Amino acid sequence: MNQNKVSNIPVLFRLTVGILMFGSIWGLSEVALGGGLQAANFPYRAGLLTGIGMAIMGIALVIYKKPAMLIGIGLVTVLVKLLAVPILHISVMCKANSCIAVFTEAIALSLLAFLLLREMGKNIYMRMGSGALAAIAASVCFYFVGMQVAPCQYLLSFTPGGFIVTEGLIWAAFSAILLPLGYLVGEKLASINSPVLTRRPIYYAASVSTVLFCWGVSALAIAAGP
Repeated sequence: MNQNKVSNIPVLFRLTVGILMFGSIWGLSEVALGGGLQAANFPYRAGLLTGIGMAIMGIALVIYKKPAMLIGIGLVTVLVKLLAVPILHISVMCKANSCIAVFTEAIALSLLAFLLLREMGKNIYMRMGSGALAAIAASVCFYFVGMQVAPCQYLLSFTPGGFIVTEGLIWAAFSAILLPLGYLVGEKLASINSPVLTRRPIYYAASVSTVLFCWGVSALAIAAGP
């Protein structure tokens, strides 16, 4: 009994570190890259950020093979984005829709991975389809939840079908490309650095450093943003 408890501690700790690390990286991409794309008036900003989020979650899926942890990764990403509230002294509602979008992406891919994880690992077309389907599902959930929580002018300008065609298909296109790319990166990391990723203390130290770096740079990006 005690032996089982002891053997479970590294697994739980490794998963917790993974959730914090990948959530922080995703959060940094949302804050820093998202702000840059917005400043550059990039027309497909939401689609690209969705695809990047799918890629990051794809890496985590390959390494840990735990679909449920994607929800935790999404939650950490939301917390990074919410740094804007104390830093800029704004209302939480100012970030509500973007946080809802991130969290619905995490839930959608997590649910699909529960059902299709084995097939996703074998077939690139399944990964592409899973990325696209998760993005479409996320766009539908985002629209209806966003309309209830924070019905901004942009959402109000769409019908449900119009939003799915205008935004959802773009999200799906980027996700269909970037989720398989994330899988590929995850496979390379898992095959090359497996002992480091699962056992060595240096991995945990590097992961904590990554988390602190991402949060620190995110805070600076928010403070320097428009």
